[in-house]
Amino acid sequence: MDDRSSPILYLELSSLTPEDYASSRASEVLALPGVERATWWRNLMPHRKDFEPDFVFRIPDFETLGIYEAQPDFVPPTPPEGIRSLNFRHYPRPAQGFLDGKKTLGLMLVLVSPREESGAQALRDWADFIHIPPLATGNIGFKMITPYENVNGGEPRFMHLYETANRYAESALQSEVHAVPAWYGGIDTDAYRHWQVHEQLVVDYLNTFELVGDATDG
Repeated sequence: MDDRSSPILYLELSSLTPEDYASSRASEVLALPGVERATWWRNLMPHRKDFEPDFVFRIPDFETLGIYEAQPDFVPPTPPEGIRSLNFRHYPRPAQGFLDGKKTLGLMLVLVSPREESGAQALRDWADFIHIPPLATGNIGFKMITPYENVNGGEPRFMHLYETANRYAESALQSEVHAVPAWYGGIDTDAYRHWQVHEQLVVDYLNTFELVGDATDG
């Protein structure tokens, strides 16, 4: 990711180890027209349950996240058995955070959808103007947060990529969990609940990842 926004991010969610995924799949996708860079990431907290019962994820967990930075004319391939694919385009609002020149070593991946199609814009506005801004100051470890939307619509509708300079992105997530409530007067306050959830929010998936490898088309 490295503090830049690609028009298209194509994701593959795989049960393979990062090493096996890299050797058997990454080069195939990287060779496709329009793909400029591939990165593959290890799931730091597979099968996490710590957000239940508030959030029960609708996407099954996986071991490896493949991310491909591509141009708008990219045509997603049909993934092989055992790999789920998602294709996102950059949402027409800027990323929030700061440029520090350091390589992105960790990610938090958040996939969300509205409960109703009519609530999609309200959910998007809440995320951009209420939820994300206080997390993008760098105080708890996230350096850049970028919104994307599903090219095909449907679910998951939106993706938020939280980048960290620290390989252990889980530390930033835990800082969020433990630090943010105090900013709003505690977990039982209306202010905190207004920041934490929206009436249209469905969390399809949330987890943290560390960078394992990367390659470019050159």
